[in-house]
Amino acid sequence: MTTRIATRGKPRIGIIDIETSPITAHVWGLWDQNVGLDFIEKDWSILSFAFKMLGSKTIVYSDTGGRGAAKVRDDKILTAQIRDVLSDVDIVVAQNGKKFDFRKINARLIAHGHRPPAPYQVIDTMIEARKYFAFTSQKLAYTSKLLTDEPKDEHKKFPGIELWLECLKDNPEAWKVMRKYNIRDIRSTEKVYLKLRPWINNHPNLGMYDNEDRPNCPKCQSTNLTLSGVRITMQGKYNRYQCQDCGGWARGKQMIVASNVRKTKLVGV
Repeated sequence: MTTRIATRGKPRIGIIDIETSPITAHVWGLWDQNVGLDFIEKDWSILSFAFKMLGSKTIVYSDTGGRGAAKVRDDKILTAQIRDVLSDVDIVVAQNGKKFDFRKINARLIAHGHRPPAPYQVIDTMIEARKYFAFTSQKLAYTSKLLTDEPKDEHKKFPGIELWLECLKDNPEAWKVMRKYNIRDIRSTEKVYLKLRPWINNHPNLGMYDNEDRPNCPKCQSTNLTLSGVRITMQGKYNRYQCQDCGGWARGKQMIVASNVRKTKLVGV
């Protein structure tokens, strides 16, 4: 893994989205129900996933078609496929990925006895949007419509939960709609991420993947940088740069104040 990264000089950034089946359970009411484990008739599973590399036109989609209605919840092969794509990336982007997608994926991987995928970093577009912006909603349906030209698909042919219920019946038409819906989520998430990227201060440092002796943007790897003022921290003074491609800001790692001057500076207690 380390050799591969050092050789290519660019990170492999993927975008992923999964769709899961609902839990089927027996209840006696509609409001404020406490569903015990013995109420569950059928547990949840992963129905499908879509994946693409950042900037690529190719989108991988899988629902392991042909499972049949009796095996529609069988996701052993599907989770192995997800493990393979996750093992081939350095960074993964997902909407609500930290709370939902990756924990769900891990739960099904370990349940099927799969080994963990190779380590990867996560960028969660919902978390980052919530951190920097007071949008009316942080859901992809809202942010993709507000920020991009590719809003989330509404799957009007099978509205609401009907799409998932029809897929559980192995309805071929529902699976076609699910494919479109899942893939559209990937495209929407990618465009939302690219809009958010210059604002993300703790973005993984993409500049570290470049082996060349040159400054580049830690958010998009561009070398099209403009020196623009200084950044002063509690530790010292640094050159400040703005990327002319993505618009993100960065600072140098080397202090620009002489060491004999730094020695005279004080910090608060």
